[in-house]
Amino acid sequence: MDKLVIGILAHVDAGKTTLSEGMLYTCGCLKKLGRVDHQDAFLDTDPMERERGITIFSKQARLPLETAEVTLLDTPGHVDFSAEMERTLSVLDCAILVISGSDGVQGHTHTLWKLLERYSVPTFLFVNKMDLAGADRSALLEQLKARLDEGCADFADRPALYEQAALCDEGLLEDYLERGAVPDTALTALIARRKLFPCYFGSALKLEGVAEFLRGLEHYAPRPVYGTDFGARIFKISRDGQGTRLAWMKITGGSLKVKTPLEGPGWSGKADQLRLYSGQKFQPAEEAPAGSIVAVTGLSAASAGEGLGFESEGTPPALEPVLTYRLILPEGQDPHTALQKLKQLEEEDPQLHLVWNEPLQEIHVQLMGQVQLEILQRLIAERFGMAVTFGQGGIVYRETIAAPVIGVGHYEPLRHYAEVHLLLEAGERGSGVTLATACPEDVLDRNWQRLILTHLAERAHPGVLTGSPLTDVKITLLAGRAHLKHTEGGDFRQATYRAVRQGLMQTQSVLLEPWYAFRLEVPNPQVGRAMTDLQRMGGECEPPESAGELSVLTGAAPVAGLRDYGQEVAAYTKGLGRLSCSLKGYFPCHDQQAVVETMGYDPERDADNPTGSVFCAHGAGYNVPWDQVKEMAHVSSGLSLDAPEEEEPAASLPSAPRPASAGLSLEQDKELMAIFERTYGKVERTAFRPQPKPARTSLDESKYNIQTQARGPEYLLVDGYNIIFAWEELKAAARTNLDAARQMLMDLLSNYQGFKKCVVILVFDAYKVPRAIQDVTKYHNIYVVYTKEAETADAYIERTTYEIGRHHRVRVATSDGAEQLIILGHGALRLSASTFRAELEQVSGQISAILARNNRPVPSRPVQAAMKKAQEERR
Repeated sequence: MDKLVIGILAHVDAGKTTLSEGMLYTCGCLKKLGRVDHQDAFLDTDPMERERGITIFSKQARLPLETAEVTLLDTPGHVDFSAEMERTLSVLDCAILVISGSDGVQGHTHTLWKLLERYSVPTFLFVNKMDLAGADRSALLEQLKARLDEGCADFADRPALYEQAALCDEGLLEDYLERGAVPDTALTALIARRKLFPCYFGSALKLEGVAEFLRGLEHYAPRPVYGTDFGARIFKISRDGQGTRLAWMKITGGSLKVKTPLEGPGWSGKADQLRLYSGQKFQPAEEAPAGSIVAVTGLSAASAGEGLGFESEGTPPALEPVLTYRLILPEGQDPHTALQKLKQLEEEDPQLHLVWNEPLQEIHVQLMGQVQLEILQRLIAERFGMAVTFGQGGIVYRETIAAPVIGVGHYEPLRHYAEVHLLLEAGERGSGVTLATACPEDVLDRNWQRLILTHLAERAHPGVLTGSPLTDVKITLLAGRAHLKHTEGGDFRQATYRAVRQGLMQTQSVLLEPWYAFRLEVPNPQVGRAMTDLQRMGGECEPPESAGELSVLTGAAPVAGLRDYGQEVAAYTKGLGRLSCSLKGYFPCHDQQAVVETMGYDPERDADNPTGSVFCAHGAGYNVPWDQVKEMAHVSSGLSLDAPEEEEPAASLPSAPRPASAGLSLEQDKELMAIFERTYGKVERTAFRPQPKPARTSLDESKYNIQTQARGPEYLLVDGYNIIFAWEELKAAARTNLDAARQMLMDLLSNYQGFKKCVVILVFDAYKVPRAIQDVTKYHNIYVVYTKEAETADAYIERTTYEIGRHHRVRVATSDGAEQLIILGHGALRLSASTFRAELEQVSGQISAILARNNRPVPSRPVQAAMKKAQEERR
C-alpha cells in the first residue's frame, strides 16, 4: 500500500482542525466528531490549544484509505506559530490548504502559498464554510485564480476542469481537442508539477463535501517513489509527558530499524525506539519503511532540519522572529542555570531565538508575536516551574551595506599570527549572508581558506549601526596569510571577525526593519482614520475595496507600527474591525537615524566585537585602530575598489608598436639567470636556442599531440589565475563570475595559438574541486589543465617545464617571482603578465589586419575587365 504524508494548512479560523476531524471521522478513525469550540478535537491535545481554540503544536494522525495509508500532519494556523508550520513542509508529499468561504484569501494565506511554492509541494484546496451566508462558489473560484494561481480548478466541474488542464500544458491541448477529456494520469502529473491545483467546496462542520474531497485526494495525489538507500529528514524535536526527547523524521529511502546507529553533523546516536503516533497515542514499531513519519528516541543531539543517510541539510527557514523581549527571571534564579533549561525550548522551536547579553547579564528572547509570548510564559511555568515575566518588547532589526568594501583583519599577539582580507558586497534582498573565495591557493593554503569560511558561517556578525545581525551581504575571501609555526585555528577566527568589522566601519551601512503585509477590515466611517494611521507608520496602502458595510485595506507597513495596532483597531471600531498580518520581509528602515540614536550603539566600544586589529612589535602585541589597519597589512588584497586617477587608453587594433616580448624577456632574464647561477651553479643553455618557427601564412588550426611531438614546436605554459588577476579586464570579469573570466582567457589564447602555431597549455588550480588526478581537456586548439587536488599550478608548471624543456623551447607566462626564478633553472624563458599582454595585443592587431585584407569585397566582372584594361594601357 502506498504511503502519503499530507500536511493541512490554513489561515487561523478557516476551519482546518474541523476539516481534520471530519476526514478522520469519515474514514472511521473516530467514533465521535470532535469540535474545537467543545475542546474535544482529536488533534488539539494540549490544554493551551483547547483553551484558546487554536493549534499551537503540529500533530499527526494516521488516516487509512483504500489504496493508500496517509499520515496527516496538522499544523498551526496562527501567524505567531508559522515557524512550527514551515518545518513540516520539507517532509510533505502534498498539502491541503483550507480557505474560509466567508473570508476568501486572507493575508496569511498568501504567506502559506508562497511557502508551498518555495518547497515545491503539490497542493489541494478545500474551500470551507460554504454553508454560511455570502459564500459564492464561482466568485471564490475566480478569487483563487486571481490571487493565488490560474491553475486552481473546480474538480466537480469536469468540462471546465479538462479545459483548464489543457491550458496548463500544450501537450494535452491536442488530446483535449480530439477527445474532449484529459486522462486522470495527466491530471496527477500536472498536480505534481504544481501546474494544476484541485479545488473542492463544502462545510467541514456539517461533513458536506468531505467524502468527495477524500476520494479526490486518494485518486489524484501524486505518489512518491523511494529508493533502497537509507535516508531520513528530521523536521521536529519534542518531548513526551515523561520528558523523553523525540526526534520526528520522515524516512525518505530504505527503512529504519530499532537500534540502528545514526549520525549527523557532529553527533552520533542509536534509534532506541520507533514510535508511530496518531494523536496522543503511539504504537512501537520494529521497522519504519520509506514514507513513514516516525518519532525516534535516543538521539540526544539531533536537531530539526538535519538530513540523515543520503539526505543533505534542509532549506533554511524563510520565516524569522521579528520581536525581541527581555526575559525577567524570578528573584534569586541563576540566569545561567535558567538559560540551560530554556535551551530545551529552543531545540523544539529553532526559530525561538534565545540571546544571552553578557554585559547586562540578561536573557533576551526573539519570537513572532504577542500570542507566542503568552504561550511561552505558560510553557516555562508548567515545564520548569519558573514564573517568568517579560520586559518591553522591541523590534529585531538587521543591517546590510550600500557599497562594496574590502575589510582587513590582522591578529598577531606574541606567538600568534593570522591575516584575512575580505570583499563585502551588497546581496539580493532576502539572500542572507553568502560566502565565496577568490583567493589563490598559492597565496593561502586551502585548509586555512576553509577555516576562514567556517568562521564566517558559524555566527551572526553584528553591524556597526545598532549591533544588529548582518544580512543580505556576499563575503568573498580575497587573500590571507598564516605563519608556519605560530598560526592556530583561533587566530583566523579573530582575524576573520575583525576583517568583517573593519570593512563595515569603512562603508555605508543600511538599517533594515521587518515589514508586515496586512489586510485591514474597518467600517466605512473609519476608513479615513485607518488610512491616516497607516501613512503615519510609513506604510503603503492600496485603494480601499468595499465589502458591504466594511471597507478592506491591503498593503504593507513596518512591524513597529502594526505590532499593537490590532488592539487599537478593535477599540476605535468597537470590535467590528479586524487586522490580519503576515511577515513580508526586511526593508530599509523608514526612520533609521531615530532608531540608531535611540539604541545608542557604539561599535568602537563593543569589546566583544573589536573593529581594530592586533599587530606585534618588539615582542609584544598592540592594538591598531580600524582606520590604520590597511596601511599596516602584511599582504595585498589583490583587488582595488578605488577608481584610478588616470586610466590608460585602451589599445586599438592593430595595437601601437610596443617592445617585442622575446627581446625584452631575454634582457631581463640575464639578471635573474646571473643570480641563479651564482647560487645554484651553471645551467645548460641549449634550451634557449631558438627553434625554427612555422611560416605565418595561414590561420588554419595546427594540431599537436604533447605525448608524441618530438621537436620543433614552441611550448607556452600560462598560469591561468595569475594572468586573470594581473589583467584588469579579466580581473573585473572575475569579480562577477570567475567562470566568465576563464572563458575570456581561453578564447584569447585560442586566437593567439592560431597565429603563433605554438603549443599552448593553460593551467588552473583546481583547489575548489577535490580530484585524485589532473584533468586535461582540449579547448579548440589549446590544452586546458586543471591540477589535481594537492597540486598547485606553480608545481605543475615547474614539473612540466623540467620535462619539456630538455627537448623543446618553453616559455612561461606568469608574474609570480618565485616561479619565474625556478623555471629559469629548468631552461625556460619567462614572460611577465604585462609583457605577455603586449605580445597578445600585437598578435590580435595582426590577425585583425589579415581579416580586414581577406574580407575586402571581390570586384564584379565588368570592374575586373576595366581594371585589366587599365593595367594593359599602363604597360
